[in-house]
Amino acid sequence: MSEIRLYLDEDSQDQSLLRALRARQVDVTTVNETQTEGLIDEEQLRLAASQNRVLYSHNIGDFCQLHTEFLGREESHAGIALISQDYSVGEQVRVIMELTANKTAEEMVNQLEFLSKYLKNS
Repeated sequence: MSEIRLYLDEDSQDQSLLRALRARQVDVTTVNETQTEGLIDEEQLRLAASQNRVLYSHNIGDFCQLHTEFLGREESHAGIALISQDYSVGEQVRVIMELTANKTAEEMVNQLEFLSKYLKNS
């Protein structure tokens, strides 16, 4: 069983969040680091999947739709983790740490997780 590795899309790649996750030894990369800014969401999801990374985003509507489309085409992805932009960096770190503590990379394949549920359980 392997640990979840994250790919932060353009909407979620806050430098404070990135530093906080790396300080907690979360394996994370961003669209800036992969130099893929401007790719459409579908291509970002495919890139994350090719690197076995769960895509993390605030773009809930688009990625919910893409998740459904991928499954409808029997196309696989490494997982999608979503949370609205309303949460602080601290809250985002907390829900990501909950996700990584409770799920493996294998369990995230083709899954869509709404991370706000981890705040309600706290």
